[in-house]
Amino acid sequence: MEDFFILFLGKHKARLVAKGYSQKYGADYNEVFAPVARWDTIRTILVVAASNDWKVYQLDVKSAFLHGELLEDVYVEQLIGYQDKEKGKVYKLKKALYGLKQAPRSWYSKIESYFCQQKFEKCPHEHTLFVRQETGGKILIVSLYVDVLIYTGNDEIMFEKFKHSMEDKFAMTYLGKMRYFLGVEVKQMDRGIFIHQQEYANEILSKFGMENCNKVCNPIVLGNKLSRDEKGKVVDSTQYRQMIGCLMYLLATRPDLIFSVCLIARYMEKPTEIHLAAAKRVIRYLRGTTMLGIMYERKASVKLQGWTYSDYAGDIDDRKSNS
Repeated sequence: MEDFFILFLGKHKARLVAKGYSQKYGADYNEVFAPVARWDTIRTILVVAASNDWKVYQLDVKSAFLHGELLEDVYVEQLIGYQDKEKGKVYKLKKALYGLKQAPRSWYSKIESYFCQQKFEKCPHEHTLFVRQETGGKILIVSLYVDVLIYTGNDEIMFEKFKHSMEDKFAMTYLGKMRYFLGVEVKQMDRGIFIHQQEYANEILSKFGMENCNKVCNPIVLGNKLSRDEKGKVVDSTQYRQMIGCLMYLLATRPDLIFSVCLIARYMEKPTEIHLAAAKRVIRYLRGTTMLGIMYERKASVKLQGWTYSDYAGDIDDRKSNS
């Protein structure tokens, strides 16, 4: 049995939230799953949309978890001020509340069943990607990130039908063309689709007090090979990990930082001054390149290319090869 509290969400808004942290695995719930699309999927959708000259739109589900229907028996205590005169009674939930461990899973089951009814096909490798195809080559692609949906395709009539169908089934907010998604700014221009994280990059600079630091032209010194540096002076590991964590999320739109950030991430357990200097150099490079991002050009040919560089026995500590 769970109790709950009231969470105030701003002006004239409040929500009952269950104290799900008191639930026990195996007794109160079994499976936990949240419908979260991978960034690989989001970028692939943008590539396909740009190459075919499609527009990408966005929908937001209001109070998404409240739509989920519970399969388990979940009871909650009576809310203070609304108790029944007969003592000892509790409420049995029919639908999920925010805070319950079952809430994300029940919401996904609800939206998944809706897509199946609408004759969408679920991607077997990405459970948040749904595709609907109709005669005449019409196609609609939808990706789900918890309570936010992005969709694209080649038929505006399908867009309108899908939007109205979603609004009839769930309480929705139509956000128009995709402009801002999970901290990533999306610009849909005549040339193509450009994604970047300038605002987030500026937040990183401000968070670590490096708004006025000197810029550098590359994120890592050429030929520099880091090691564990066992005899070096140890620095604050918490701050170092915060730097790595912030930079990691920046990799969604900054492939030029992938190697250097992944390199310094190896030493989060016991960072020294050498590792901290390398991390700060990445941030110094970031200061001069905050506007960089990824451009997906309109009507460009979709061809997968890849490059690799092998550094045989290049690791100073254990002589492992790096690729």
